[in-house]
Amino acid sequence: MNNSIHNNITGKVVVITGASSGLGEATARLLSAQGATVVLGARRVDRLQTLVAELIAGGGKALALATDVTQAAQVKALVDAAVQTFGRVDVMVNNAGLMPHSPLERLKISDWDQMIDVNLKGVLYGIAAALPHMQTQKAGHIINVSSVAGHKVRPGSAVYAATKHAVLALSEGLRQEVKPYNIRTTVVSPGAIDTELVNSVTEPDIAANVRKVYEVAIPVASFARMVAFAISQPDDVDINEILFRPTRQEL
Repeated sequence: MNNSIHNNITGKVVVITGASSGLGEATARLLSAQGATVVLGARRVDRLQTLVAELIAGGGKALALATDVTQAAQVKALVDAAVQTFGRVDVMVNNAGLMPHSPLERLKISDWDQMIDVNLKGVLYGIAAALPHMQTQKAGHIINVSSVAGHKVRPGSAVYAATKHAVLALSEGLRQEVKPYNIRTTVVSPGAIDTELVNSVTEPDIAANVRKVYEVAIPVASFARMVAFAISQPDDVDINEILFRPTRQEL
């Protein structure tokens, strides 16, 4: 993709949650390279600050804020900081996610709660933070991250898949509701991507199975390119859903 003003990325203010590693970090790097201003939230603020310093040194505009997406006020503060510092918010990427798989019979209730809080409520809080600004602007783009698990359920992934199916449903409802405000909506559903997500599987036997699936994982840059593709479309083109996998992934 060229780096000209015509890429529809240059100059946009993009807020990304879960930006300290993996998909979020890769997306921040690519969009910054294409001329976007990036406002990055995550819990690991040291990693965020290192990333921001690197992007600024490379000529980019970037800002970092410690953000726990399970706290609505923190997500609001992140988006508000983007608007206060850079004047607007053009894109909200609700990326933060966890994947502690386990069979339901193991009753890992705290894992269930955490997935619902991060994967579902975290996305809702991102929408709540960005939507009022985008309504006022009569422009904006909300990008939610689902998963192949938002389309397919496997044993051991019931709750994770439930949260990712919910993100699809939520995004479709949002798509229909924001028509009066000229807001675009995209759900990106990746397959096996080489991230730290696998490390969030706490059950050793389940983690071993997940690692087998992830043997075909593709680099995080593949996800970043999907996000850039959706943003870069002309304003009258709304890419609502992107489902992609490694070419070798069967599930």
